[in-house]
Parts: sequence; C-alpha cells; structure tokens
Amino acid sequence: MSVDVAKPGTRGTVSLTAPRLPREAPLLVGVGAVAVAALVWLLLGWPLVGSAVVGGLVFLVALPAWSRVVEGRRSATDRLMTALIWTTFVVAMVPLVSLVATVVTKGAPVVNREFLTYSLFSTGAEQPPGIYHAIMGTLIITVGAAIISVPVGVLAAIYLVEYGKRNQLARMVTFLVDVMTGIPSIVAGLFAFALFTVLFGPGFQAGIGGSVALSLLMIPIVVRATEEMLRLVPDDLREASYALGTPKWRTIVKVVLPTTIGGIITGVTLAVARVIGETAPLLLIAGLAARTNTDPFSGAMTTLPVQIYSFNSRQETLDLAWGAALVLIVIVLALNLVARVIGKIFAPKTGN
Repeated sequence: MSVDVAKPGTRGTVSLTAPRLPREAPLLVGVGAVAVAALVWLLLGWPLVGSAVVGGLVFLVALPAWSRVVEGRRSATDRLMTALIWTTFVVAMVPLVSLVATVVTKGAPVVNREFLTYSLFSTGAEQPPGIYHAIMGTLIITVGAAIISVPVGVLAAIYLVEYGKRNQLARMVTFLVDVMTGIPSIVAGLFAFALFTVLFGPGFQAGIGGSVALSLLMIPIVVRATEEMLRLVPDDLREASYALGTPKWRTIVKVVLPTTIGGIITGVTLAVARVIGETAPLLLIAGLAARTNTDPFSGAMTTLPVQIYSFNSRQETLDLAWGAALVLIVIVLALNLVARVIGKIFAPKTGN
C-alpha cells in the first residue's frame, strides 16, 4: 500500500508497509541448516548429535540475520525468540520420542496374549514366561495406596483451606506436606519396612506394606492438588450457602466438593501415575514372587517395576524387561488420559 505525498515542485510516493520475508523463509533456512548439518556429518565425520547441533546453530543465526537485513531489528528479535522456543521444544521432545521409540521397538515383539496372561511360575514345560502376576500386584498395591492416601489427603486439604486459615497447626501441616513432597522414595520404603517389622516381626513382606510406602508418596500430591482446587472456589458460593442457613460442613460437602471434584480426581489420578512406577520401596517391603498373589496381607507380591528390575539383572531376560516396560508405559499413559477425560467431564460448566 502506498500514498502520494505532494512536495513543492515534485510528486513522490511513501510506502506504508514494511518489507517482509517470504512466508517460506523459515522452511528455506531450515533446509539450508539441514544441508549444512549433513555436510558436516558426511565430510568431517562428526557424530550425528554434533552435526545436529551445528545445523541448529546455523538456523538460529541465519534466520534472524536475514530478517535483520530485510525487516529490521524488531522483527529479527521476534524471529530469534520464536526460533529459540521451537528449538527448546524440539530438544525437549528428542529424549521422549527416543525413549518411546526404543521401548516400543524392543518391547512390542514380546507382548502377546501369553505374556499378559501367564505368570513366571511354570506349571508345564511348554508354558511361556509372563507378567500377569506383576500386573495384578501393581494394580492391587496401587489401589491400596489410593485407598489410604485419598481420604487422608482430601481431608487434610479441606482442613487447610476451610478450617485452618492463619492457624499455627495449619502452617505446621503445610510445612510437613512440603517436606514429604521431597522425600526420596527409598525413605518411604524404609519407614514401611521398619513399621511392619515392629508390628509383625522381621522378614515380613506383603502387598499392604507396599501400599503404605506408596501412600506416603501420594499424600502430599493429593493434598496439594486438592488444596489448589479448593482455593479456586469463589467465596461467593460459600457465603450464599451460609446465607441460606446451611452449616459449614454441609456447604463443603454439597457446594465446595462438587465444584472441585473434577480437579481432585485429576490430581488423584496423576498421583497414582506418579507412584505406579516406584521400585525401591517395593523391593524392601513387598518383595519378589513368581506366583500370582492376590492377597495384599500375606506373602510377597511383585509389581511391574520390581519385575522389570529382576528381568534386567539377567542377560537372557532382557527382552522380557523391555516388554514389561512397554506394558507399564501403556498403563501410565492410560491413567493420564483417564485423568484428562475425567477433568473435562467434571469441570465446572461456565456460561457466557
């Protein structure tokens, strides 16, 4: 777009649009950066990672420089920051994609119906090894941990938000929750091991011990997630309920909790996904067994992480370890997807 600007004795035009790079400029620079990286890899014999770094640096330098010449400093700075953001995103995705690709490639050939429905306890010469006992142990111990930690975590969060405002006890509980958030998982396993040794004697191993150990790791996550969701409830809803003569406990049960139930369920599900892959505490208190044990109060109970650790200790069972790792990743992925769906279903409906 341009306009005519009249001057004494002359007639000229002044452009109101600044020059811009073509829309395909990032793609062209990216192709050039890939070409440079390929040349470095082929001609100089650099490792693939080093060549990729060189290509990334070429892209980060070339695109803003081209933009500085054509578009000016402001647009060049914008393109540089955009390129940096995309670069960091790619760098963050590389290990994740590599991990998933490696596990799927090495674990998929092992996973089949027999692998998922048989245990390691052989009842026949032709029976293939399986991880059914570990899957059942993982589900039982994790459900037990959720049964212990969810009521404790939710009730503690309700006290902190609804009853313990500016209270010395509430500040102490908040401090302890923060401390529990950072404790190593092996410490939780040692606590459960010491507790059940005092109660039932040395050498005690059972699934309930693993549930207690995992609940210590889940409680702070549940408390924090529930606390944040409760704080999002507007005080107007509480005051409207109080104005109608509703007691505080009934306001919490009938107004506050239904408003936040979606976020609470999401936090609980994410807490379960966080502890389902723990190994160290379960090695101490839950043990390792080849049979399928569905009684959490008696006998050793194996989980998938512990079974993966056992498979990985022997060269001949490495392929089974990759298969079990793939199953564990699928379970964690399913839990996260369930958390997302539940959060959307129970999220408070907002109108215009």
